[in-house]
Amino acid sequence: MQLLVKRIFDVFVALLSMVLLFPLWLIIIIAIKFSSSGPILYMHKRVGKGNKEFICFKFRTMYIGADPHTLADSSKDERITKVGRVLRESSLDETPQLINVLLGHMSIVGPRPAIPSQVEKFSKKNFDKLLVKPGLTGWTQINGRNAVSYEKRMELDCWYARNWSLFLDFKIILKTPFILFKQEGIYNAK
Repeated sequence: MQLLVKRIFDVFVALLSMVLLFPLWLIIIIAIKFSSSGPILYMHKRVGKGNKEFICFKFRTMYIGADPHTLADSSKDERITKVGRVLRESSLDETPQLINVLLGHMSIVGPRPAIPSQVEKFSKKNFDKLLVKPGLTGWTQINGRNAVSYEKRMELDCWYARNWSLFLDFKIILKTPFILFKQEGIYNAK
């Protein structure tokens, strides 16, 4: 029953958010198109619940030809466009993932989607992260985001997956706006 409530909530929030964000998305699309050449969206493989791969959508924030697999550890990363920097700092680059929520690949709340090359290196206990759908926000995002080590992020994601409840999701949703506005932990810990 809780999973059904979560799915209904996900679809409702995703649809409502997309309607509300549509005018802003148009501005973002125009800004990306006029600020640098290349596609509007960056589409990349990610791994979700049950170790299933899917295509994840984001607004493109890097110049074409930049290595997307190098960690962005600074706000002065030269691979990131000026528009991309604003999108990353506001987390607006992630909003096309609402499409992934509608498609059922992701949820509003859950661990961040895993990169296939990382999954290949998961320890047995880290596979717990794949017990639930990945999300736009999650336990890790309200507990340090990228400012904590990769190991700590994995620990937080796995804890969430093992302890998931609607109440926990509600708590995460309430805390997320405060984290977004503080703009802490946007770039990776060294």
